[in-house]
Amino acid sequence: MTNVIYRPLECRPDSYQGWYKQGNTLCEQERYDEALICYEKALEYYPEDYWALYRRGVVLKELRDYSEAISSYSQASQSQPENYWAWYEQGCLHLEVLEEYEDAIFCFNQALKANNEDYWTYYRKGEALRLLGQYQEAISCFTEALSIRPGDYWAWYRRGDAFRDWGRLEAAFDSYEKALQSKPKDYWSWYQKGLILQKLTKFAQSISCYEKALEIEPEDESAWYQKALCHLQLEERQDALNSVLKAIEGYPEKYIKLVKENPQFKELREDQLLRLKLS
Repeated sequence: MTNVIYRPLECRPDSYQGWYKQGNTLCEQERYDEALICYEKALEYYPEDYWALYRRGVVLKELRDYSEAISSYSQASQSQPENYWAWYEQGCLHLEVLEEYEDAIFCFNQALKANNEDYWTYYRKGEALRLLGQYQEAISCFTEALSIRPGDYWAWYRRGDAFRDWGRLEAAFDSYEKALQSKPKDYWSWYQKGLILQKLTKFAQSISCYEKALEIEPEDESAWYQKALCHLQLEERQDALNSVLKAIEGYPEKYIKLVKENPQFKELREDQLLRLKLS
């Protein structure tokens, strides 16, 4: 049976509420073009109405008209500067779609004035700061997020990324460990731990981490390749050969080139089977 949309304007042609509610109904049904018309009609009656401007922004985001969505959220924020939602949604678009990190931080700061106990705003502000290379400030945001949700995987993981990018490898390792306490079978945390231990020349421990990662993603060529490099450092030729062959099998275009160019594989390239794969 087809859902019938109640059209209140047929009996109340001057009703803001009629247009607004119909827009909400259409939005729920993912009929975004029609919903947009409704919100714009509602705004003809109350051009500065916060919720019509906000919902218009939501619809424009779904229609991937991101600059207009930000404009609509911005107008909503001007109408009610203390309201969290429009600031937060603007920040997310600046961060995740447009990669305008400074604008994202500004919006998240405004959102935090409205709600200074929101996990997601601290988390996403931390991401924007990390991507700008402001690692210390990013870590502070992730730490604040973790004070609200202490066991959250993503905040621990991104905190680890910020420490890693900052060159604080031991602190990064500790954050990835915490991420694994929340999500023990997470490929990426095991992989990042492996990379850090590899940089610290703890090759046997690094191999153990890559093996944990490969238990989760057995065909991941990156872990096989890094594992091969660690085996070479330990002079474990056969294990290195087995691992690099798995990497080549998974992504031949990339890893044939890397093995040919990386001087660490010079002796191993003499192996008949590897020579065959590289030819």
